[in-house]
Amino acid sequence: MEQIAAIRTRADSTQYALGFDEQARRKQSAAQRLGIALGWDYAHHGLTPPVEHLFAQSPLRQGWQAGKATFGRRTLRANGYTHQWLLLRSYAWSQGRSFEDVQLTPNYLQQIDSDHCPVTRQPLNKLHGDSNEKSIDRVHNDAAYAAGNLALLSRAANQAKGRHDWVSAHEIASQLQPDETQGGLDKNQWQRIALLCSFVTELPHARAALLPLVMLPPNRLRLFNPVQALQVLLTRQFASADWSRRFALIATLLPDGSVTSDFNRFLMALAPRVLGVKDLQSTQQIRWALEDAWLNPLVQKRWTRFALQLNSQQAEKLLASAASKFPCKMKIQQFSQPSATEGWALEQQGFCSAG
Repeated sequence: MEQIAAIRTRADSTQYALGFDEQARRKQSAAQRLGIALGWDYAHHGLTPPVEHLFAQSPLRQGWQAGKATFGRRTLRANGYTHQWLLLRSYAWSQGRSFEDVQLTPNYLQQIDSDHCPVTRQPLNKLHGDSNEKSIDRVHNDAAYAAGNLALLSRAANQAKGRHDWVSAHEIASQLQPDETQGGLDKNQWQRIALLCSFVTELPHARAALLPLVMLPPNRLRLFNPVQALQVLLTRQFASADWSRRFALIATLLPDGSVTSDFNRFLMALAPRVLGVKDLQSTQQIRWALEDAWLNPLVQKRWTRFALQLNSQQAEKLLASAASKFPCKMKIQQFSQPSATEGWALEQQGFCSAG
């Protein structure tokens, strides 16, 4: 709440600095106030807004000019993530999209940064207009720019994904032949897009248990389905040197013997396909090896048999117990349902409210 109050205070001071009286300030739309506050932040960090926002009547320009007059050379230190944060806010503002600016900070953008696209697996760059240019995607299309809803993709993957959700992306992946493409992406890449969308889509437990983990979730993405989060946690254990000990301990947390037997059968199917992971050098190589292991039908068959013996509540309980006792490099943070989508503006389909 302190950050929100600070932003509101800066916006109000900007309006008064521009010579607005109280009545004029009240007549401003929410979009105008956001634009002024955004321009103020550009000035506060000593950065220049995009040229398309510098026309005379632009609220963003008004806030920027007022901020420059106020701060002069006394600006905050800015880095590339600060600039990216302001550009993302500018784009969201120009599209009328809601932007949650309490958790979604430059530091957050640094945490979700990546060198490779999780969909195409190509190295990412900063070349404007290039197919592998870094691009931030709202995974849930009807939600805001908000923490937990963003993934860094290549421009090509982001454009192909477009407005697709879990259902439509899954349909494309199911219909494509191995040698076919759609939107420049092949069958495997569309499978990854579909899985990415499923992470932020509430699915019935029985449906979520059927999905192979062909892509590990990008950092800080919020997973809505407990069985998928459990699937991720178990898969990531194979990246640890003592994975066999970890799995033996996790097995003690299972509800009964028959579930344990199916759990062990699942591990026996997955283990041979990832044993070489420990010999891989780079983080990306390990990640891709773990993902590719799920392309084997036997792995998915045995996972589904095990997962369907649990319900959603049991999967969530097992996830919490395993994560607390046997942590891996992946940190798991659980949210209640209201807090998980706080700031997502789902009631406005991700757009700013009028006013």
